[in-house]
Amino acid sequence: MSRRWVIFSRVAILAVFLNPVLGLSQLPSPESHFGHRMGEAKKLVEWSEVVHYFQLLAEASDHVRVTELGRSTEDRPFILVTIADSETLADLPRYQRMQAQFADPRNVNDKEAESLVEQGKTVVLITCSIHSTEVASTHTAMEFAHKLLTENTPRHQAILENTIFLLVPSLNPDGVDKVARWYKRYLETPYEGAPMTELYHKYVGHDNNRDWYIFSQDETRLMIERVHNVWRPQVVYDVHQMGSNGARMFVPPWSDPIDPNIDPLIVQQVNQMGMGMAADLTAAGKMGVVVNAIYDYFTPARHYQSYHGGLRLLSESASVRYATPIDVPYSSLTTSDRGYNAQVRSWNFVEPWPGGQWTLRDIIDYQLIAFESCLYQAATRRRALLRNFRRISQRVIRRNRGRSFLLPRDQHDPSALHRLLATLEFGLVEIHQARRPFEALDRSFDADDYVILLDQPYGAFARTLLESQNYPELREYPGGPPVRPYDVTAHSLPLLMGVQVFESTEPLEADLKPAWPLQAPRGSVGRSSVVALSPDNTRSWTAVNRILKAGMDVYRDTTDGTFYIPRHESLRGMLEDVANEFGLNFRPASPTSTRRRRMEQTRVGLYQGFVPLMDEGWTRWVLEHYEFPYVSVGNARLQAGDLNSDFDVIIVPDARPRTLHGGYLPGALYRGAPAPPEFTGGIDTAGATALREFIVRGGTLLAFNRASQFAIDRLGAPVRNVLSGLDSSRFHAPGALLNVTVDTSHPLAFGLRTHEAAWFESGPAFEITGVPTDDAVAVMRYPQKDLLASGWLLGEGYLAEQAAVLDVPVGNGHLVLFGIRPQYRAQPNVTFKMLFNGLYYTAP
Repeated sequence: MSRRWVIFSRVAILAVFLNPVLGLSQLPSPESHFGHRMGEAKKLVEWSEVVHYFQLLAEASDHVRVTELGRSTEDRPFILVTIADSETLADLPRYQRMQAQFADPRNVNDKEAESLVEQGKTVVLITCSIHSTEVASTHTAMEFAHKLLTENTPRHQAILENTIFLLVPSLNPDGVDKVARWYKRYLETPYEGAPMTELYHKYVGHDNNRDWYIFSQDETRLMIERVHNVWRPQVVYDVHQMGSNGARMFVPPWSDPIDPNIDPLIVQQVNQMGMGMAADLTAAGKMGVVVNAIYDYFTPARHYQSYHGGLRLLSESASVRYATPIDVPYSSLTTSDRGYNAQVRSWNFVEPWPGGQWTLRDIIDYQLIAFESCLYQAATRRRALLRNFRRISQRVIRRNRGRSFLLPRDQHDPSALHRLLATLEFGLVEIHQARRPFEALDRSFDADDYVILLDQPYGAFARTLLESQNYPELREYPGGPPVRPYDVTAHSLPLLMGVQVFESTEPLEADLKPAWPLQAPRGSVGRSSVVALSPDNTRSWTAVNRILKAGMDVYRDTTDGTFYIPRHESLRGMLEDVANEFGLNFRPASPTSTRRRRMEQTRVGLYQGFVPLMDEGWTRWVLEHYEFPYVSVGNARLQAGDLNSDFDVIIVPDARPRTLHGGYLPGALYRGAPAPPEFTGGIDTAGATALREFIVRGGTLLAFNRASQFAIDRLGAPVRNVLSGLDSSRFHAPGALLNVTVDTSHPLAFGLRTHEAAWFESGPAFEITGVPTDDAVAVMRYPQKDLLASGWLLGEGYLAEQAAVLDVPVGNGHLVLFGIRPQYRAQPNVTFKMLFNGLYYTAP
């Protein structure tokens, strides 16, 4: 902590507490606290300073409350700042109860609801810097809070009187520090503003804003459990930055498509508020504001509240190099962004920006206007927003009357069923079970089978996650090329997790009981000397890893993958604990078999270069979540060779082949700055040679998605990518679930079913070209037709009957090419098992 910072902080405190006649206008300003104005060139703040500043505001004002919701992934305080008038702040539980009553119209009649409207406040949640290189909004949050509390304007009075303002200064506190420290490290050097060499979120980097329905990360779970599900906000405004060479700011309306499960009343109000924000920006002289462009409103991965009755607003501001100003000539502005031309006036881009210098302060100035506009509209439309919040739930219930999803309790992978149900429950979905057997959809269902009735307040959330997505075919003009999706196009949890569900559009004749809180499945341990564990259950691998870590024996059937564990007395407690924790059934088994092979914990290496890869981070998360030991392997270790002395299996995560091979290139500019020399380079020729030698000598290499093309190009894999060279007008699949057939006799496919769905995202598909076809095995293959299971796919004929996962013997080892993402964003239990099998797919 700098001496100057301490002095400014002490002065600010004295200004408030030593003179009792001073009012809110004397609250410590960010400038007095930090010693510089927010947005000053080349100045970034660190998280402890941000937390301390808001604590000072809370100590000095009865309009502010700071709550530590929990700890971030890397153990920093994760805070919520609540701002409202003092009477409201003193009675927050009452307003939380009101919000719950607005959200569920089944328990409040119209007269009672209207009384609540008169008493209630609009709850507005503004969230900042989930993407930590988008640094501005954390700074804006502090300056806006100070302005709101000290500038006694009619607009600010209306906000304080009519809203409860929930402010999250950062959704990724760890990243605030990582970015600030990296930036400061190279200030006033040729590498100022250089690209980072680690993910700014420990596991998922930029994908932390793709976690809003799977809830895998600590920060996501804190936000849902402690904020969204407690407060049920009417408005959620998420503040971002985008590229530098387009509009200066995006605000809604969104572009098409819109998820049909988002209620039209939500969409209309989002349009209204977004256009109000755009008008306020233009009125303030801010140019370059675009609406109805770039960003769609389709996937729940990017937002939660629009499936829970609230409005989801987004702003995206043009970026700078962290805090370093940039020059953007008018001629460099994009002419072909999604839905507008940054050099041409149009209805949705009415006042183009003329180019020039762009600074962090400029971003903050735009965001301050957007913050105030959002909150002021929420204040002045308080009654309408509260009435409509209740009305939206009524519409969801009415629209889904008689619709349901049925989930048999007897599933191929019981842990996947429990994970799916737990995900829905975490999102406030009501789950039922049948008290007794019943008939529906021309089949029988058993007692205790699960039922999700969609005529409930959060039926839209359940429906979007349980059904298959039919992403619309959009064209740039009638008869023209397709509009490429902005993001992925599928999110069907039953397909991702391998859970059988049935959708009913008719009312059920079934006796149902509430099944919440959800009970974990019950496990058991057989009494025989040897017990068996099914490979179908994803959580079997956690048990196996714990047993191996304890130094005990595990055997595996070489024909179907069943695990066998001798039931030593020393294991009894561990087996019972893991059975109860994950609902695993260790069934009695015969003591001997010639088909069993003793397992040994394999030595796993995961490639991690200087270019941060989200796929690498997700892989780390999955390995740790299922308790697989591994070590990260960098460029230098690969290039040193003799990899078999340290590793049995090496994973190369998804990345462009040129990124894997070359990394950051010496002297190349990345958004205007080169990488420091010590962080340049990739696997390179020496590393590729060592990887091939590793396989020849008996190692297993797992190449994920685009890394498979690296293996084809650099490791001499005798395989052709049949999609290579196809442009996006002929083949495009930016993220969809595709039907596949599986060779379940292959060790990589133990635990899978013959027909599954796999996640395809801009990957390859394989044709064997240079080895006997009896040697290379297509473990997973696309069918001849009807490939699309959920989402959007252009050019399915190119994939027909091609291999999706290929096992290629090389010398004494195996090169396993995945044309899919088997661990995609911690979601697909189905193909987790292919990854896990691969970690033990080694030479005897």
